[in-house]
Amino acid sequence: MWSLEASRRNAAGFVHTLSGRVGRAAAALAVAGLLAGCFQPLYGNRTLDGGPALNTALSGIDIAQIPAANGTPEARIAVELRNKLMFDLSGGNPSAPTHRLDIRMTSTRVSVIVDVETNRPDVENYGLTASYTLVDLQTGKPVVTDQTFARVSYDIPGQQQRFARQRALRDAEDRAAGVIAESIRNRLASYFVAGT
Repeated sequence: MWSLEASRRNAAGFVHTLSGRVGRAAAALAVAGLLAGCFQPLYGNRTLDGGPALNTALSGIDIAQIPAANGTPEARIAVELRNKLMFDLSGGNPSAPTHRLDIRMTSTRVSVIVDVETNRPDVENYGLTASYTLVDLQTGKPVVTDQTFARVSYDIPGQQQRFARQRALRDAEDRAAGVIAESIRNRLASYFVAGT
């Protein structure tokens, strides 16, 4: 008799728990259905309000030349960063410019691990910092002003391999420029989608 009563209580508790879970799941789905119209995909082909697609807005950004002294490593990095941004924003097909992007950049190199016997670095960090401003060409006013940075490390394979060290540094510079370009593109995309 006791076990029959306990079984009935357990069954009633199970049904109550199951109905509570089903109710919560139904409520969550209902809320998700109501809010589904409030979100806009970042890389969609058209906006919810009928405005221009994000790709169209990004392709209207004219990227100004990034200032760097001729013949310096920064000049090569400036060209690399600008090329990556041009491809990321317009895919190589820019439209009529609506905005201008001005970028200033600085770079650093820091030895992280130094060989105690030779006093030469084994691992170095390369840093690239970019300050940028997006200017609306129609009003001439800046609409986005921000800063981003990238820090990448690279190994120096052997102390006598100077070419390998230079190639590793160049690869680190290119990786840092790619990180900066992606960060700027994402920030500008969020501006065109959210307006802030």
